[in-house]
Amino acid sequence: MMTIVFYIILGYLCFTTAILLINKRDFDTLPPAPSSYFSYQAPSVSICIPARNEEGTIERCVRSALYQQYPNFNVTVLDDQSTDQTPAILNRLKDEFSNKLTIIDGRPKPDGWVGKPWACHQLAEVTGGEILVFIDSDTWLEPSAIARTVRTMGQNVLDFVTLWPEQILQSFWEKNIIPLIYFALFTLLPVRYIKRSPIWLPSFLRKKMDPFFAAACGQFMAFKRSSYNAIGGHQSVYNQIVEDVTLAKQIKNAGYSMNMYSGHNVVSCRMYRSSKELWKGLSKNFLAGFNYNIPLFVSMSILHLAVYLFPFLGLPFLLWFGNPTLSILCGGCCLLIIYQRLIINRWFNWSYWYAFLHPIGVGWFQLLGFYALKDYFNNEYPEWKGRILE
Repeated sequence: MMTIVFYIILGYLCFTTAILLINKRDFDTLPPAPSSYFSYQAPSVSICIPARNEEGTIERCVRSALYQQYPNFNVTVLDDQSTDQTPAILNRLKDEFSNKLTIIDGRPKPDGWVGKPWACHQLAEVTGGEILVFIDSDTWLEPSAIARTVRTMGQNVLDFVTLWPEQILQSFWEKNIIPLIYFALFTLLPVRYIKRSPIWLPSFLRKKMDPFFAAACGQFMAFKRSSYNAIGGHQSVYNQIVEDVTLAKQIKNAGYSMNMYSGHNVVSCRMYRSSKELWKGLSKNFLAGFNYNIPLFVSMSILHLAVYLFPFLGLPFLLWFGNPTLSILCGGCCLLIIYQRLIINRWFNWSYWYAFLHPIGVGWFQLLGFYALKDYFNNEYPEWKGRILE
């Protein structure tokens, strides 16, 4: 029985390794835009930044948005009723960049809305760009970011583009935990099917299955305004904590085109700056990312426990009790897991050494999942930036 279990785990790991290697080939960066590319035509771009209590990051973010090498853009920041120094920083930046920067005060959040969709909805209402670019206030853009994004949208005829930023990792837990988000994405989701439907699916199933191949990163999303309005914009995801993925699914459902790209040399981000912030930030998204489907959430937790923790926990016992067949199978599973993590860490320029601590990160997420379920059944809602997310 145990031999069959390890063969199943090994088969799963071989399958996900194949997806990872194909994704490494398919996941493109944005091509550069020649300096004269927008000499004759440059669609207007509105860079929209929601900000709530972001005094540590907002200035770098806004300045990077303002320094874009693109001829036709503006930057609008919404101060979402911040209680720290964010408003003072924004007012100072407004004095310095009065021609390109607009600051608006966020209105009180209506009942039922989640804070970020409400802030982005207000930004979309007051901006006039043909292309809407939403970025988080903990991200910063390279000067070529908007030009490269607009060129890609035009050349590839895309209604929606999302970029996965270079994640800046500094603390032990950041280096251990954040790469697992990318690990899960690139070992499970074939990137090529984000842009086009799988040709191996029967034609009558392709449209129905398209939303299952949708992904997005809310740290950088660019929409054609016409497509954004057609799907209902952020108003259509007013109660969604993981609003970025839902918007991507709606783009797919409506038959619009999208793709995602690597943010290498385009956009960077440091998501969380302490272990406490990391725990709270991922807590609010974890169960919501499964759309509160408890059976699916528990099933995926058991799967990851079996595949990514069980081999490491079982190998010492198998070696001690001298079962050569099971030891080889179990050791092969451990090596494949480390190999996958080494690919991810090398791909995104993260420390190799943390690949060998992968089980610690998996255990951390198992604990996070346990507390997420406990809070859910106790009707305890996550809190973020001083707001309860109901």
